Amino acid sequence: MGDFKIYDMNKDNVDGVYEVETLSFTDTWSKKAFVDELKNNLAYYKVIVDEEISKVVAFGGLWKVLDEAHITNIAVHPEYRGKKLGNMIVEALIEKAREIDIAEMTLEVRASNETAKNLYAKYGFKIAGIRKEYYQDNKEDAIIMWKSMKELG
Repeated sequence: MGDFKIYDMNKDNVDGVYEVETLSFTDTWSKKAFVDELKNNLAYYKVIVDEEISKVVAFGGLWKVLDEAHITNIAVHPEYRGKKLGNMIVEALIEKAREIDIAEMTLEVRASNETAKNLYAKYGFKIAGIRKEYYQDNKEDAIIMWKSMKELG
């Protein structure tokens, strides 16, 4: 475990992305949803592959909405957490946002997910609000975070 490369998601990655999704979340997207995202001209997804075993171990995506980017999901396979793969995905999504002339980025994160909130804060995302009972599985609140692309980082 350890030779990690980042790629644009393609149809060959969907099974691996879906596996990481189901291992990471209780309220999951369907495999079809990821296939549909590949057809969406305003959706951009990155995957991290462990090259030694040709396995998707992390992914993240964003939607372009006018001059804003909405991060849809970021997940790291449980066996690969703590290896800075979340950092790699966030950095790749920020880089993609710059390429497509995004002014601001936003996302929602579970109120209880301190690891993710800290990760996003490290890259300049700031808390901007709360969506009450946002998550369907347990009615947990979502913290809304925003990042201006004009700021460094």
